Amino acid sequence: MEPLTWTGSIAFLNPLLLLALGLLALSIAVWMLASIVLPEDQMTVNPDGTLSSSSGLRNLIHAALRYSFLAIVGLAVAYIVLGILMGTSAGIIGAISQQFLPVWLSLIILYAMSIAFKRKLGLYGKLFDSPIGMIGFGLVMFWVFTGIFGALDLIVTHDPLAQLSGMKNKVPGTPLASLEEGQYAWYLLGGDNLARDVFSRMVKGAWIVVQIAPLATMFAFMVGITLGLPAGYYGGRLDTLLSFLANLILAFPVILLFYLLVTPEIVATGVPNYMAAVLFVFPIIFLGVLLNSRYYTRPNFRTPLLIGVLGVALWLYLSLISTSGYIINTDSYRIWGLPTYLDLFDIPGGILVVFVSVVFVNSPTVFRIVRGLALDIKTRDYVAAAQTRGEGPWYIMLWEILPNARGPLIVDFCLRIGYTTILLGTLGFFGLGLPPESPDWGSTINEGRKLLSIYLHPALPPALALLSLVLGLNLLADGLREESLKD
Repeated sequence: MEPLTWTGSIAFLNPLLLLALGLLALSIAVWMLASIVLPEDQMTVNPDGTLSSSSGLRNLIHAALRYSFLAIVGLAVAYIVLGILMGTSAGIIGAISQQFLPVWLSLIILYAMSIAFKRKLGLYGKLFDSPIGMIGFGLVMFWVFTGIFGALDLIVTHDPLAQLSGMKNKVPGTPLASLEEGQYAWYLLGGDNLARDVFSRMVKGAWIVVQIAPLATMFAFMVGITLGLPAGYYGGRLDTLLSFLANLILAFPVILLFYLLVTPEIVATGVPNYMAAVLFVFPIIFLGVLLNSRYYTRPNFRTPLLIGVLGVALWLYLSLISTSGYIINTDSYRIWGLPTYLDLFDIPGGILVVFVSVVFVNSPTVFRIVRGLALDIKTRDYVAAAQTRGEGPWYIMLWEILPNARGPLIVDFCLRIGYTTILLGTLGFFGLGLPPESPDWGSTINEGRKLLSIYLHPALPPALALLSLVLGLNLLADGLREESLKD
């Protein structure tokens, strides 16, 4: 079987892509030079009352930038569409495009429905008025769908942990040395130094990020909000104590703190398990206080709602922190046996340790942001009006202060997911937290780094995946910031 080239029968698009990239690079260079040399634009009023720039050269440069970028986007779409239709005859790009077909369809459906109903979707709908936000959202959702469909084995071509004979460090597009029935015929992105499929490991690594980064950030926000709101609203000794604890944690360098929390010696003592038992209580507290403050005047509805919601939350909490039927289960200690029928699932030890570490490290920063926003917003007139109506403190904090702080918090949430993704990659790069054979991007980059001077393909795909996801989160945060400022 012949090896695959990158573009196969659609290689006729390559000169067009190189031309578009060259024009874009030239346009950017000219634009940077023009911004230094040319004077500022002079705006003139047209007869119809609109404004226009009097600088024809600047307009020409902006047009070149815009059209060269659109040409690159159009060619990228052409590569994907032709690749889906032609498959492996379109080379590696065609085969990869065909493997990602569920992702492309999901993105098309998501964008079509979001744009059709964007006026009814609040801030999320307004995001589609921002080109930057749309691009960032697309990049993020691409990897979210990749992680989900990768976990369902709809994208991967091989077992990411399987080592196939003769495929060690093979270049992208290499056919399998010995093909068995039902086996995919190529290593699309080559093999690593242990003869594992780089493409499948990259896809499976996306699922690890999708599992940990958003959920850990959400838990950190629940901890930070639950503690930050009363600290900013009440002030006094409570604020002093909580701020001191937050500053104490923030005094440690983040990487050093992560390193301490995930080292085997610390894990063996059971410290992460005890931290999980404490930190995972905060979402239950947050939900309880939120529902109680909202429906306090409707006790007949509030009481059964709280019993149901908190009962399910407590069940999930016990399942999260228990392993093999024990609430705390370490090498040395086993505390409080839990009936196995109540334990819905077991989180692998490595993922739990990394998850708890992310929550612990991010919570103090979120606390300080929420506290600062509460200190500012509690002086507003609508808060004084709520106090005059006789509303309780937690109602004011959760239903008056928190909604008016949503803009900065949503932006910080997106940025913090990207920050968490980088931290996960850093931990994997140093071989901490997750198992050594894990396909997470950091571990894969570290393994590929060892032979980087000889083979680029093992390290480059996960590095580009990490870069594109973090870039997408930053662009998404910029788009949300722009739209939230318009409110």
